[in-house]
Amino acid sequence: MTVGALGEALEQLKAREPLFHHRHLVHSAETFDRETHEDFWEVGASGHVYSRDTVRDTVLARCAANSVDDMVLEGWTTQNHKVVALDASTYLFTYLLDQSGRVTRRASIWQSTPGGGWRVIYHQGTVVRGNGPGSAHGDQ
Repeated sequence: MTVGALGEALEQLKAREPLFHHRHLVHSAETFDRETHEDFWEVGASGHVYSRDTVRDTVLARCAANSVDDMVLEGWTTQNHKVVALDASTYLFTYLLDQSGRVTRRASIWQSTPGGGWRVIYHQGTVVRGNGPGSAHGDQ
C-alpha cells in the first residue's frame, strides 16, 4: 500500500463519516444496502451489538423524521483521523467525533469496491467525554 493510496483512502473515508449522518450517501433502504456490507454490524457506545437490519431501521427512521439535507448538525467536528490498510481492499478508519460536547472515539472497517465505492463492514463508537448525566469521562 503506497502512501498516496492511503492518503486517498483517508480523504474519501473522512467524507463518509460520521457514519450514516450524510443524507447524500444514505437516504433509503437501497442506499443503505449499497453503503453497508451484507455482514455489517455495530457496537454502540452502550456496548450493545446491533445487527445490520436494526441499524437500517434506525437510520431510515432518522431520515424520515429529519428533513435536512445533511444530518450532521452544526457544531459537530471530527479530528485525529487515521487509516490503516488491513489488506488490499479493507481499511480501519478511526477518529474522534465531538457532537457538541459528547466526544466519542469511532472505528469503522471499510471495504473498497471494484467500482471505486466503499462499503462499511463494522462500526463502533465509544464515549470518552459526555455532556449529560451518566456520561463517561475519560482521556482523549
